[in-house]
Amino acid sequence: MPGFGTALVTGASSGIGAATARLLAAGGTHVLLHGRDRERLDALAAETGGTTLPADLADPEQRSRLAERLAAEELDLLVHNAGLGWAGPLPELPAERLTRLTAVNLTAPLELTRALLPTMLARGRGRIVFVTSIAGRTGVAGEAVYAATKAGLDAFAESLRFELHGTGIGVGVVVPGVVRTEFFTRRGKPYTRSTPRPVSAGRVANAVVRAAEKPGDYYVPRWLRVPVALRGVVPGAYRALATRFGAES
Repeated sequence: MPGFGTALVTGASSGIGAATARLLAAGGTHVLLHGRDRERLDALAAETGGTTLPADLADPEQRSRLAERLAAEELDLLVHNAGLGWAGPLPELPAERLTRLTAVNLTAPLELTRALLPTMLARGRGRIVFVTSIAGRTGVAGEAVYAATKAGLDAFAESLRFELHGTGIGVGVVVPGVVRTEFFTRRGKPYTRSTPRPVSAGRVANAVVRAAEKPGDYYVPRWLRVPVALRGVVPGAYRALATRFGAES
């Protein structure tokens, strides 16, 4: 696996982000490790030789300071992985949690990309990879706001592809389904369904690296393309099936 020089991975203190950082470092990439858990970041930095960048992306001031710190960095790869979840009926979603979800999942990637893109454009090369979610492409009952933030991230990534065509900067998107991480514990509702089976964070990390090497859309697992295609071709049938069998996680 070829190295990417320098890469920023957001949400690197656990799960997909940590697995991605390890994989990139194994290929010779110097990884800038963003996260909120300083202790975990320090341990990962000791393991990978990376540089820690602790910050809470829900805090506008911390987002701004992180963007300023990175603006002049010659990044070869930017991985937008940090994300929050919440599950339950929409009226029960606390206002503060809604604000955090939107800030971390959508506002932060938009702001960081805007801040870091000029240096990539000046160099004429770079890769940006977004870790979205199948929830953003099919909708999920009980996770309306989470799904909306991921759908917004999808639209941003696709629009950026058009905008950056011919500049030497590629945009990749990784669309995971259920992943075996702490995400479900942190969202306040464990994953209890027998299907689909959760995949490992390492499997998603491999897709992130592939998306950086060859920009495009990568579903993990690949069969998730099927419900997305069904929704696009026969939305009525898709919605009937989803309502009957429960489009929730």
